[in-house]
Amino acid sequence: MRSIWTGAIGFGLVNIPVGIYPAVESSTLDLDLLDKKNHANIKFRRVNESTGKEVAWENIVKGYKYGDHYVVLSDEDFEKASPEKSKLIEINEFVAEEEIDGLYYDTPYYLQPGKNGDKAYALLHKALSTTGKVALGSFVMRTRENFCMLKPMAGNMLVLFKLRFPEEIRDPKEIKVPEKATVKPAELKMAVALIKQLTPKKFSIAAYKDTYSAALMKIISNKAKGKKVAQPKFKMVRNNTTDLMAQLKESLKTKKAS
Repeated sequence: MRSIWTGAIGFGLVNIPVGIYPAVESSTLDLDLLDKKNHANIKFRRVNESTGKEVAWENIVKGYKYGDHYVVLSDEDFEKASPEKSKLIEINEFVAEEEIDGLYYDTPYYLQPGKNGDKAYALLHKALSTTGKVALGSFVMRTRENFCMLKPMAGNMLVLFKLRFPEEIRDPKEIKVPEKATVKPAELKMAVALIKQLTPKKFSIAAYKDTYSAALMKIISNKAKGKKVAQPKFKMVRNNTTDLMAQLKESLKTKKAS
């Protein structure tokens, strides 16, 4: 696995050399787009709008439309905007993790210490674990500034979570939620009982699997062998009554019976 960014963590006056590595990968099937007529692959080409000719990657540059013309930017220009953030994850403050709302979480990455960085890396991990804090900071990757959180994980691993900036979170004022709905004590008690019934004695996230991709792969395999794939029957289970209490009672009975 290759790093997608190399630099250092700025921990006070201590610089910890690190590389950033992807922590997640897609579990969805890699599907190609085909022409319905002959199943030929659909290719997407980089075409010059003026000439209609295809442009090679090495001849493509990035630009910003400024007024009625484009200002072309080079790799050096992106680095000049903030040279320190291009090579440094600067820690700004330490907070309790529960202060970060889940809405802000984006993508996780593994951090691996670079040359001569083992001791300082281990020190930061131990200090975060001891205090129960996470570190907030920022850095530039792929021409974009990233707000991030550093968190200690089991196995002496530091994980970087890319966070969304507050300005990226949409205002929920257009979303209509119940303001005057009344919840009866008996209904709440029954709902809590259902939650307790569905709470495992020991939770294991490993039990959750991408079963849809596996089922789709089975269909692909059968079609490749010329087998006819039957349409499975599915019926949404609905309760005949609109009484919330009755629905909760039925839910508890259904779970017990299963």
